[in-house]
Amino acid sequence: MRDLTTGSIGRHLVYLALPMTAAMLFQAAYFVVDLYFVAHLGAAAIAGVGAAGSLVFLVVALTQMIAAGTLALLSQAVGRKDDLEANLVFNQANGLGALCFVAVLIGFYPLAGLYMRTVGASAATMHDGLLYLYAYIPGLALQFVLTAMGAALRATGVVKPTMIVQAASISLNIVLAPVLIAGWGTGHALGVFGAGLASTIAIVCAVVLLVVYFVRFEKYVTVDFAAWRPRWDVWKRLLLIGIPAGGEFVLLVVSSTIVYWVIRPFGAPAQAGFGAGARILQAIFMPGMALAFSAAPIAGQNFGARNWERVRLTLRTAILASSVVMILLMLLCQARPDWLIRIFSNDPRVVAQGAEYLRIISWNFIATGIIYSCSGMFQALGNTWPALLSSVSRVITFAIPAVWLSLQPGFRIESVWYLSVATVALQCVTSLLLIRREFGRRMPQAASVPVADVV
Repeated sequence: MRDLTTGSIGRHLVYLALPMTAAMLFQAAYFVVDLYFVAHLGAAAIAGVGAAGSLVFLVVALTQMIAAGTLALLSQAVGRKDDLEANLVFNQANGLGALCFVAVLIGFYPLAGLYMRTVGASAATMHDGLLYLYAYIPGLALQFVLTAMGAALRATGVVKPTMIVQAASISLNIVLAPVLIAGWGTGHALGVFGAGLASTIAIVCAVVLLVVYFVRFEKYVTVDFAAWRPRWDVWKRLLLIGIPAGGEFVLLVVSSTIVYWVIRPFGAPAQAGFGAGARILQAIFMPGMALAFSAAPIAGQNFGARNWERVRLTLRTAILASSVVMILLMLLCQARPDWLIRIFSNDPRVVAQGAEYLRIISWNFIATGIIYSCSGMFQALGNTWPALLSSVSRVITFAIPAVWLSLQPGFRIESVWYLSVATVALQCVTSLLLIRREFGRRMPQAASVPVADVV
């Protein structure tokens, strides 16, 4: 366990963010390798896997119901030095994760068919998306168990074991991708099914490794299967924080699904370009997300310890750091977005659509980093409803105009991207106003902060 209630906030942020960024860069490498081999299967495969990615992101959203609640309650317990509460939250979160694992494993197979029939631009796109999901659903279900353990470690200020496990898992995924997708060394190419299967195998290995770590090395929070028996009061507290946080991610899925539906008339190349661009964004946003995620346990422990001004300083530090990172990423996408898309496809139509998407969307990178930072603060304070309200405002201001624009004569796909930039900027302003209000409600104003806490 690492005490984040004393010492330099900037140093704590760097300490937590660097390993997390490294793990996320491994994740980015996986995205590149996975999509690279899928891209060689054609535009329909890219579009199918890209569309299926929205359903994958839905599972990520649902895992946040556990992750956000675990991080908030456990980090606050650490700040209060309440070891019994910390262990109770950890084991209850694992029990809830096990239940969600079973629910996803049973319920997502019929949902996958319904979803792909709704958003697929062609029969080939629907077919490839379904194959990918059928192989990946077991791995997605296991994400709930993985997320609960990872959130517990972050809440206690420990990130290196998660980084090592994730790096090992993703390295395995990278090795398996060409073998299972393209048939390297075996002669049996499984195509998009192989992409999903490689991810599932890698996640299984990650769960095994993290369980071994908790059983053999972790001392502060320990696995106690008897404590997995549902405690409805604890589950209620976890979900009251987690459901809004998960709702944020669900709304991102809704927005992405709307985009796929709106641009269907432009065909598979347009959906493939958007799918490739969206996967690139998932990869390059990771450093900014790492900073926001790292700020949450720092603020959570200090909120539990009633160090109000250190909580405020954590937000300011996270916004500054994420803005610097996002500016660099924006310049990359402005300079040569076509290079990024060509990693995945040489189809001129896909490259043109994906590059234009990245060039326009990159204008909202700074605002996105600020939104991530505010969301991390809401988690730390144990009230994620304002973050959900901010996301709802964005979906409303985006979805209705996007559908209306798509029905107008002469509709151009670029209009959707410009609309997205405008609505993200509005969401950024909303998030800042809501976090300012939350700080005023939950924490009294402090006079000053020692210089040592800043640097």
